[in-house]
Amino acid sequence: MPSRFRLSPTHLLASASRICVFSLATLWTSGLALAQEAAPEAQPVASKKNFLEQFWVSLGPMYFVVFLLMSIVLVALVVRSILAVQKANFIPDDLVQGIETSLEQNNPQAAAELVKADESFLGNLLNAGLGQLTKGKEAVLEAMQVAGDTETMKAEQNIGYIALIGNIAPMVGLLGTVQGMVKSFGEIASSSQTPKPSVLAVGIEQALYTTLVGLYLAIPAIVIYNILRNMVQRQIQAAGAKSEELIEKFQEAAK
Repeated sequence: MPSRFRLSPTHLLASASRICVFSLATLWTSGLALAQEAAPEAQPVASKKNFLEQFWVSLGPMYFVVFLLMSIVLVALVVRSILAVQKANFIPDDLVQGIETSLEQNNPQAAAELVKADESFLGNLLNAGLGQLTKGKEAVLEAMQVAGDTETMKAEQNIGYIALIGNIAPMVGLLGTVQGMVKSFGEIASSSQTPKPSVLAVGIEQALYTTLVGLYLAIPAIVIYNILRNMVQRQIQAAGAKSEELIEKFQEAAK
């Protein structure tokens, strides 16, 4: 894929942040609009509630706090993950330039010292390969493969929690939906007379709001996770190719 079509970490950070902010803003405004439409005209006090008050009443304290914490954690995880998938953490330019310069000057020892001091994805691959350099090419590639699997697992764990929120949020919303419907049907079962619509509406409102908020959290979380996962895979492939290229230069210098 041509480089002009690739998302830089900076662009991805801006896009992901806009998605999160847009989703949360839409959540608040949509909820307020629904609340205003559902509120009777004879109750002007209810229409004066702000966003947080409306969601506090509609979701209930427990679900309000849960979803608020999940929103904060999601934004924090997105920012942390975007910083983690930057190229500098996978293929540092200064490391590559330092290795190539040292090898061109017939100083493989200095190049090896640079590798040992580096903790990037590429640095860990090369460090594993250099440890088996005297045992032949197959041993070197096998050691780099094992190190690559370990580093890949670490890189994917950094973004895995975003997917976790994307999976949990709808389940929390579903739990609130079931709880709200149980509450409404409980009112019907326990009432000796026909329950007032306003009484039933409390449980139904909670059921709909929890589902709505759960989806508003899950959708951007899943989208952002897949974007970041694709970026991680591209960085891993690039680091693997660069590590093989550099290890061949080390082998040539050792001859």
